[in-house]
Amino acid sequence: MNRDLGGGPEQVLQGRIIICGIMIAVTFLIFLIRLFQLQIVESNVFKKKAQNNSIQIIRLDAPRGRMLDRHGNVLASTRPSFGLLAAPHEIHDLRGTATLLGYLTDRPESWFLERLGSLPWEKRFQRTRIIDDLSFDVFSRIESHLYALPGIFTDVQPRRHYQNGTRAAHLLGYLGEVHAVQLKREEFSDYLGGDVIGQSGLEKRFETHLRGRSGGRTVSVDASGRVIETIDEVSPTRGRDITLTIDLDLQTTAERALATFADRDFRSGGITVVAVETGEILAMASHPTYDPNDFSGGIDSESWSNITRNKGKPLLNRVLQNYPPGSVYKPIVASALLDDRLITPQDEVTCNGVFRFKGRDYQCWKRTGHGKVDLHQALRESCDVFFYQNGLKIHIDRLAEFAQFFGLGASPKLSLGQEAAGLVPSSDWKKNQFNEPWYPGEMLSVSIGQGANLMTPLQLAVSYATIANGGTLYRPRILRNISSSSGIITSSEPEVLGTLPISSETLREVVVGLESSVEHPNGTGTAAQLDGIRVAGKTGTAQVVRLEATEHLEDHDIPVRYRDHAWFGAFAPVDKPEIAVAVFLEHGLHASTAAAPMAAEILGTYFKNRKLKNGKTLSYERYQTVAN
Repeated sequence: MNRDLGGGPEQVLQGRIIICGIMIAVTFLIFLIRLFQLQIVESNVFKKKAQNNSIQIIRLDAPRGRMLDRHGNVLASTRPSFGLLAAPHEIHDLRGTATLLGYLTDRPESWFLERLGSLPWEKRFQRTRIIDDLSFDVFSRIESHLYALPGIFTDVQPRRHYQNGTRAAHLLGYLGEVHAVQLKREEFSDYLGGDVIGQSGLEKRFETHLRGRSGGRTVSVDASGRVIETIDEVSPTRGRDITLTIDLDLQTTAERALATFADRDFRSGGITVVAVETGEILAMASHPTYDPNDFSGGIDSESWSNITRNKGKPLLNRVLQNYPPGSVYKPIVASALLDDRLITPQDEVTCNGVFRFKGRDYQCWKRTGHGKVDLHQALRESCDVFFYQNGLKIHIDRLAEFAQFFGLGASPKLSLGQEAAGLVPSSDWKKNQFNEPWYPGEMLSVSIGQGANLMTPLQLAVSYATIANGGTLYRPRILRNISSSSGIITSSEPEVLGTLPISSETLREVVVGLESSVEHPNGTGTAAQLDGIRVAGKTGTAQVVRLEATEHLEDHDIPVRYRDHAWFGAFAPVDKPEIAVAVFLEHGLHASTAAAPMAAEILGTYFKNRKLKNGKTLSYERYQTVAN
């Protein structure tokens, strides 16, 4: 009988189990030995490697595009901003770190102890900015001591810089951190919390062009945050440049004039200058103003509160706000009267200082009266009685139509924010607003620019430019072109909104009266005269309170808030007009002595820069001599 010498099946299975167990034990032993080697024998080596080397991805913000004036002068650019950051989990000696940072930055140790100690622990692995915009000297000192400052880092970020401080602040606008509400909008879908964007003015309007495209850098850093090597980098792309229609010299002249006026007392105002033949805005100044550099790195709550609570409202662009125009509105009324043949330039009115209508007296600004006046003299000396009496001849809706021809009652659509449209009263407006009909007596106030009339300083400049160029209404514009490193991307061309349906003879007569206002010895605007250059213009005084409330007081005794607004609109040279100027002084009191000289200063700067020699007589072609 044969026997299986290898043993039974049970013995074979048992042998195989033993072999597998031995293999598993050996494998486990190998892993255990390797683990011991890594965790015990070589732990210091790997710990050092882990501490000394890490990979980081650094976002590289793109410099914003520049904003330039029409001559290439830089209004806004980008400069490097040196920052100090801290990662709480890497700071092992809080007091020692604060002491050294205080020494390097000339700040108290207590300041750093408070800042570093208050960093949110839930963000302990994130780098938090504790100082923004260090000087280069301080930045260099910290850089050279980073080896002794674990958990402290530096960076360099592009920061918006406005070369001229407050100059053109309302026009350029300011930057601010993107709001949570904005991040929900589609146009901000690629923005991140903490990004800085344009929040007002041209910074906001041209945000998509100015922003640029961010880049990134992958780096290896040591424990102190020093970069060991750059592994990969995508460079940021700078934003596009915006060239404006603004002339920096005119802008500077306008702002200095406003600042000088405001220094006399707390008052405010706005000045704008427009190119007659294109509608280009050459200057837009508002006072009081602010420095947009204060917003570039983020404005603190206290500074923001100081600005927003300032009674002068420095963020408000007064060039785009509504005000009663006063007598600068009279050329519009004169155009309507002449073109509808309700009067002729020779028709006279006797002004004895008052006009009586339905038992009520309406005063002329000159209480003793002007005597017999025709249209030219009425514009020259701003006779209210002439416009009271003749204003009754025209229907309010017809006058509203003429005002709209000149661009009044419509927003300029500059996309600068807070742009008022003015107000052109009509019978429909009165019905909708008060559910009342228009009464003939209301024409008396409207015909001298009071009543419900409202106008912005920009509208005044545009309307006078329209008179000056013979009747072409241009849309005011601020952009010349947008360009990148490869060249001009887009350019802005003059846009004609309409041509006045008014005869050239009508405009000619109005211009003669406006020129007379400046050039005739009895004109109210003689303070705007320039040697060798004929100027046309009109003063305007808009009452803030009823005349009876202040007529018994001397000027210096009238509270500022009750003083009349002062206006002056002008264009020059009369024979071939190039620019129109509008000056508005809130509570400025006297247009002839406050607003008109400012216009002369601005016109003088313009023609000086145009190299027109003092005393040169320009050709006198378009219009005839000044009315006598």
